[in-house]
Amino acid sequence: MAESMKGLKRTHRCTEVSNQNIGEVVTVMGWVQKRRNLGSLIFVDLRDRSGLLQIVFDTDSVKEEGFAKAETLRSEFVIAVVGRVEARSGAINQAMITGEIEIRAFEIRILSEALTPPFPIEEHSQTKDEVRLKYRYLDLRRPDLQRNLMLRSQVAVLTRSFLASEGFLEIETPTLCKSTPEGARDYLVPSRIHPGNFYALPQSPQIFKQLLMCSGYDRYFQLARCYRDEDLRADRQPEFTQIDMELSFVDMEDVMDVNERLLATLFREVLQVEVSLPFQRMSWQEAMDRFGSDKPDIRFGMELKNISDLVANCEFSVFKSALEQGGTVRGINVNGQAAMPRKKIDALVDFAKGVGAKGLAYLAIDKDGNYKSSFAKFMTEEELEKIITRLEGKPGDLLLFAADKNSLVYTVLGALRLEMAKQQGLLKKDEYKFLWITDFPLFEFSEEENRYVAMHHPFTMPMEEDLPLLETDPGKVRAKAYDITLNGVEIGGGSVRIYQSDIQEKMFEALGFTKESAYERFGFLLQAFQYGVPPHAGLAYGLDRLVMLMAQEENIRDVIAFPKVKDASCLMSKAPDIVDQKQLDELKISIIE
Repeated sequence: MAESMKGLKRTHRCTEVSNQNIGEVVTVMGWVQKRRNLGSLIFVDLRDRSGLLQIVFDTDSVKEEGFAKAETLRSEFVIAVVGRVEARSGAINQAMITGEIEIRAFEIRILSEALTPPFPIEEHSQTKDEVRLKYRYLDLRRPDLQRNLMLRSQVAVLTRSFLASEGFLEIETPTLCKSTPEGARDYLVPSRIHPGNFYALPQSPQIFKQLLMCSGYDRYFQLARCYRDEDLRADRQPEFTQIDMELSFVDMEDVMDVNERLLATLFREVLQVEVSLPFQRMSWQEAMDRFGSDKPDIRFGMELKNISDLVANCEFSVFKSALEQGGTVRGINVNGQAAMPRKKIDALVDFAKGVGAKGLAYLAIDKDGNYKSSFAKFMTEEELEKIITRLEGKPGDLLLFAADKNSLVYTVLGALRLEMAKQQGLLKKDEYKFLWITDFPLFEFSEEENRYVAMHHPFTMPMEEDLPLLETDPGKVRAKAYDITLNGVEIGGGSVRIYQSDIQEKMFEALGFTKESAYERFGFLLQAFQYGVPPHAGLAYGLDRLVMLMAQEENIRDVIAFPKVKDASCLMSKAPDIVDQKQLDELKISIIE
């Protein structure tokens, strides 16, 4: 039978009690982790968000009625206990923060009884994700998840404090916006008052934060909820949180400086990790050429090497045809893996095919310097020696090669490089390597739409020296854009914005917009730009991704309280779900089967 607190006040969380409190009477409250009944003694491990504390019930200290209540306790009962802090009577438990003490109970109240949970409430649960997410309110009681969410809270509080001290104002922007379908798919919200019209949930506060710069607020930030109707991955959810900011009268260097200092503060205060400033920088082209990725993991080497010039006249048809069609041939050196069995090499070929390759060529150099290769018989000894020299191959190394159009070679070898690093245990979670990627292409060509699309967004400033190319060769224009990456994950991206209307019009032309269609989508921003707009720039972090890396987790679900699963549904609340016909009628919406 559940009881009320009857005026009891909690004096301490579980791990706030220490040997400094020995002799004091305290009141603690929480969940029963486990109970051990030794006849005249009952031991209970009490859990709250701070950790565990041992409670001792014996017939001398607690009344008979209280002892009888203690005998009924089961996992996840919620109780309040009044008792005296004592040095632990048995052996000290080094695994518990409170392992030197225990509470000798005088009084117990059962505040709430509990059914047997469908899985144990314990760290590093092996329970299937589907079950954990169905009972997320129980899953969230696990100490590792609670630590993650407390870490997330600490990051949010420190971010607000740091940015406020740097002169930023926290300003909220709307979440019911106009749809501007450029980029990912919008989530749409029907309007009851304007039948047939729809709001869109924001993919980012981009336009509004630029308007705030037009309005003279100088430095803005927000922990903004954003929404994208796109397929889920381990580091992507349909709704997510950005640390969003915009600054006036600044250039790229100012934005990078304040953000490096913000990240250094977060890592120092939250993780007690010192990161060295300034962060390393790398152009987009260099990142692609060396690592096959615009978000390279630089905790390890295994860099790509271009051997196109060395195999230009070889007899291996795979290399020859790739080069004839304007592609490249590149390779990586997987140190010390020459003895990899053929079965594992075949698995790597399948892996490469899984990311788009037609195949994978290899050359293994055994400890005596002999070759085992899928293509050596088509090459001269001199060609092989030059390839091995360029890849810095030595006895014991495995060299892997991809040949195709350049973008695909980057994708394949970039993914393969990461896969080999995982297999070799080269990815240390407690090593943090920040990297700025700069000089992005302003546009990328969309085969699907047969036009150029903005690599970041249509308000990104081109490099001044590339402005003449906007009308003649847009594919060669570089952007004043910058991404911040950490351990191979893009955690933030930003750019200097266009603030001159003539450049913005040229940008829209290059993207295939007429003046009318540009005004139809972004008219209120373009109109605002006619009333005096300062030079401005900004950046936005994915808070979920940043916290995921700080918490050393593999999936952002483990740092979000109530996440969605792969099909963007919530297993706990059953969202999305059908709605009453009355609601659809009010919105003038009919469902097409």
